[in-house]
Amino acid sequence: MEKQIILTLTTNFEECANEQNGVEFWYARDLQKLLEYTDWRNFLKVVNKAQESCKNADSIVSEHFVDINKMIEIGKTAERKIEDIMLTRYACYLIAQNADPQKETVAFAQTYFAVQTRKQEIIQERILLEERLKARKKLNQSETELSKNIFERGVNEKGFARIRSKGDTVLFGGNSTQDMKQKMNVPIKRPLADFLPTITITAKNLATEITNFNVKNDDLYGEKLITDEHSKNNQDVRNLLLKNNIIPENLPAAEDIKKLQRRINTQTKKSLGESKKLE
Repeated sequence: MEKQIILTLTTNFEECANEQNGVEFWYARDLQKLLEYTDWRNFLKVVNKAQESCKNADSIVSEHFVDINKMIEIGKTAERKIEDIMLTRYACYLIAQNADPQKETVAFAQTYFAVQTRKQEIIQERILLEERLKARKKLNQSETELSKNIFERGVNEKGFARIRSKGDTVLFGGNSTQDMKQKMNVPIKRPLADFLPTITITAKNLATEITNFNVKNDDLYGEKLITDEHSKNNQDVRNLLLKNNIIPENLPAAEDIKKLQRRINTQTKKSLGESKKLE
């Protein structure tokens, strides 16, 4: 396919894109013309195949194919109601995959929407990774604050380690920090939290934040009182998780937070490098 044709098709596809509530979409009637289908009924057969593919992929069809009616002009003063479908990028991709592969525009659409869909997947993955990093940073900050708070109240570094370990044992249903490390294949010298999923990191942080608040608010002093407080808060958080059918000790280990940080740094540098090339 010649470069000029690719540029023209890219422009045509992008000009037909719409946006609603931050979601990019195309109208099926527009996509029909872009894929060079002259008959709406024949194009609907392709759409139906795409909907079946969507269903087989365990995706919710109604989230990607939305039936609508709209008015079109049929003269200077007259209008007529026609059926149309709002299509997400993923829906367009599935339609292109089920369309006539002999058409040059279909071959282009298959690649165009595949690339665009992958970009969206990368963005969503990046957001989830960033959320985990932020959660880990918050936990580190709250645990640092707890360490300072209890040091001022007669608890040394070893006592802090025991308090935190007791909290883990309660949160993980009787599994100690070491038990969870073995279960998740965490290196001995690495913190357990570096391998926990975001939901569990957030749970640990919530319990720690409550402990920090109550230690200062109730002026708790000594290892026993603070241990009891932290255990109670972890039990309360665990109960909340269980109520929502989340069993923290049964969740699989997540990616090593250090590897995650390195990957994001590499992606950022690569993106910046590519941006410079476009200047």
